[in-house]
Amino acid sequence: MTPDCFKAYDVRGVVGTDLDTRLAHRIGRAFARATGARAVVLGQDNRASSPALADAVAAGLMAEGAAVHDLGLCGTEEVYFATDHLGACGGVMVTASHNPADQNGMKMVGRGAAPLAPDAFAAIRALARAADPGPPRPGGSRSGRAAVRTAYVARVLSFLDPDGLHPLTILVDAGHGAAGPTFDAIAEGLLARGVPWRFVRRNHAPDPAFPNGVPNPMLPANRPPTGRAVRAAGADLGVAWDGDFDRCFLWDHRGRFAAGEHVVALLAGAFLSRAPGGVIVHDPRALWCVADAVAAGGGRSVLARTGHAHMKRAMRDSGAVYGGELSAHHYFRDFMACDSGMIPWILVAGLLARQGARLAALIDDRRARFPSSGEINFRPSDPEAAIARVRDALGPLALARDDTDGLSLAFAGWRLNLRRSGTEALLRLNVEARGDAALVRRGVARATALIAG
Repeated sequence: MTPDCFKAYDVRGVVGTDLDTRLAHRIGRAFARATGARAVVLGQDNRASSPALADAVAAGLMAEGAAVHDLGLCGTEEVYFATDHLGACGGVMVTASHNPADQNGMKMVGRGAAPLAPDAFAAIRALARAADPGPPRPGGSRSGRAAVRTAYVARVLSFLDPDGLHPLTILVDAGHGAAGPTFDAIAEGLLARGVPWRFVRRNHAPDPAFPNGVPNPMLPANRPPTGRAVRAAGADLGVAWDGDFDRCFLWDHRGRFAAGEHVVALLAGAFLSRAPGGVIVHDPRALWCVADAVAAGGGRSVLARTGHAHMKRAMRDSGAVYGGELSAHHYFRDFMACDSGMIPWILVAGLLARQGARLAALIDDRRARFPSSGEINFRPSDPEAAIARVRDALGPLALARDDTDGLSLAFAGWRLNLRRSGTEALLRLNVEARGDAALVRRGVARATALIAG
């Protein structure tokens, strides 16, 4: 197996080419040895390759004498929660998130669900590639912790005040990923608390074949079926998740997709109404809308690089109450400063049910004032050369430049961000403007031509 499966902060690769059970076993040993972990939470998504890879990781951890708390099929955020809740030394989630079905990988955290330090991740990589992992250590064990989900559901529902909520109909689309069983537990918890919401389930049962394609609502082609289902159900809100449901995507009652930065701005404003002067962390891909909402709410913006490891570190360092990414990752101070795909839709539904409002009414003004392109992916043969062409051609014309994450250039009315993906061999472009959708289209066309050379 090649070392290419070690990305910037996660493991991700093609099963059988970049990643197999032998390497997964070595990664398990390397994780325990590099972090000194004696108790590790383990979870897996519903990909066909996940059970065998999870078994191999567990065997590697046990070979280093670690106690493995195995959650089985779950979401990434459940591993984060259980790592903190059980007082474990770390957590490993076997998942490739939104990547194609032939891929798999691992997301790792340390004690308290904190992101691994870069040197710790580098040590895991080096140990996994070592010629001889050394003799095994005694004392390893593996056990299930089914009761953790009950505690997890209680934590998620603690973000919602159940009193005085109006009825809602909510269309939920799990995309045949891992979200279905966990959502059902949350729905039961809402019912027990008297929350008058009705759910219409779509693509709900986990299916490793992903009959409708891998769950990734970031891809524009994947959004219309959910939007049509929202309209057909007469739903007030549509919700969909990616494969391991650490990302949450929303549709309004008309079946229109809500752009990630507009949702981040909405939640930032809601948190600042309860915590005036608070810190909001966000990424720089499309920031004008979010920065405007934070300023209006009297908060302070903190920019962080895209990616859960970078965002979590910034959340912890700044004491932020909330953080959000354009890609629909949402982070919460009261959830270990980690991302959750279940808390955001509950918060938004709570806003709608308490105010008797429509999601469209809450974000249409932002749609008009801050139009954006959405994330556009490119696969150039030489990504660095493509970025250099954009920088050299447009950089001298920019009013401001920021290198927090990739290349960000701001002009008189529009702005772009171009960056390399941390998990895939892609360049990602985002363009935004102030009140002029035509400027977005022209900016996309100009950058696209330069990327293509």
